[in-house]
Amino acid sequence: MAPTKVDAEKLGAPAPEKSWRFLVFYLCFYGFMVQMRPGESFVTPYLLGPDRNFTQEQVTNEITPVLTYSYMAVLVPIFLLTDYLRYKPVLILQSLSYLSAWMLLVFGTNILSMQFMEFFFGITMAARVAYSSYIFSLVSPARYQRMAGYSRSSVLLGVFISSVLGQVCVTVAKVPFVTLHYISLGFMVFGLVLTLFLKRPRRSLFFNRPHESVCSGASPSELDQMNPGEAKRPGGEPWWRFLAVCRDSTLVQMLLELGDIVRVPQLRLWSLWWVLNFAGYYLIVYYIHILWNEVNPTPDSSKVYNGGVDAASTLLGALTSFSAGFVKIRWAVWSELVIGSVTVLQAGLILLMYTTSNIWVCYVSLVLFRGFHQFLVPIATFQIASSLTKELCALVFGVNTFFATILKTIVIAIVADKRGLGLPVRSQFRIYFGYFTVLAVAYFSGAVYTAVRHCRQSRFQNVPLANELRSPVEMSEKTQNPKDDGITGVRA
Repeated sequence: MAPTKVDAEKLGAPAPEKSWRFLVFYLCFYGFMVQMRPGESFVTPYLLGPDRNFTQEQVTNEITPVLTYSYMAVLVPIFLLTDYLRYKPVLILQSLSYLSAWMLLVFGTNILSMQFMEFFFGITMAARVAYSSYIFSLVSPARYQRMAGYSRSSVLLGVFISSVLGQVCVTVAKVPFVTLHYISLGFMVFGLVLTLFLKRPRRSLFFNRPHESVCSGASPSELDQMNPGEAKRPGGEPWWRFLAVCRDSTLVQMLLELGDIVRVPQLRLWSLWWVLNFAGYYLIVYYIHILWNEVNPTPDSSKVYNGGVDAASTLLGALTSFSAGFVKIRWAVWSELVIGSVTVLQAGLILLMYTTSNIWVCYVSLVLFRGFHQFLVPIATFQIASSLTKELCALVFGVNTFFATILKTIVIAIVADKRGLGLPVRSQFRIYFGYFTVLAVAYFSGAVYTAVRHCRQSRFQNVPLANELRSPVEMSEKTQNPKDDGITGVRA
């Protein structure tokens, strides 16, 4: 019997061309508009300036750390709710959290209200996974790559235009920071309206998968087969059914497979990079505006160029991400060396940031720092995702982000929080410089070990590389009949 229209939609059948074009336009327009927050680049000068008049110590050691604590607390619940509720409710929550954060920013006057502002902003950061996952639930697999490109371009364009608009308002039109935040509130209200008209998908990656015949319940579960006597007991049947459902669920099965993935060298290396370097990256991004205010404590708001720097770093990040796709080397051999080289350059830029007294050197250093980071992001994404199924890939990135958040939270609790060391911002950057230096040494040590091992292997034997050790170029030259690598859920 031919599949019905509903069955076709559940199985992710391609949408008609008109529907596809409208869906692409609406999602990209939505992704662009929710990034329109021209006041975001100027939150720190606003808090430290005459509008709110908080001290630098209060912003550094009492207000900003709450952002990391909030993000860590809500990351896992929002990750699970995003899939369980099928994306749209979490996108609405994100828009409401943005509104709450900016209303507290505009109308709040004490430290507690600013801490709640950071709490809501942490929710918005955790909810970003909803948009990136949502776009893949509405289109067929054949259109994933195009949709990912369109959506990422719209988000980057939104960040760029928002930063430029904020800088033009501050520098050219002499708009006060508080007025800029009112403009941001207007954009957020419009973004919330757009969210209400988003289509809610019927399926998701983990909790709302299409039912297949093998999962229809016709055959008893594995636990029932292992324990037939106990499963048939009147009091134990619901308990064993619950255990069977949990054991057979996609999410639990993939969690069990993570241990096998750790044993794959390239997946392990790039996952470690994701955890360690993302934690360090956000430590710099969270506190750089405070450092700028110390280097250049100007009372003239028109000479604050935070928006222009954010726009420049977004543009450079987009260019470096694009150029990374054309780098053709044997990543199985040179990964550690490339990562180590980029990390040592980032460490040098951090050293420059906290030792200079020239604000323009600080600006350029951050633009380059973010550009180097964005160069490695698509490479890491490819190296991790190229050998995993879509569902397992999403779980791996989620776990990596969670561990990076834990590490970042530990560092901030010790270094920045007033209940810890409560260090001033320049002293924090000294520690972050040491952190990146240690990472660079570790990566270079791994590069030496990999080079020595590769030389020995190439000298004594000529064995083809294992699938998980191939470079992107070699991966593209593989045959159309891949064999299993021996890891469930990992594509050869």
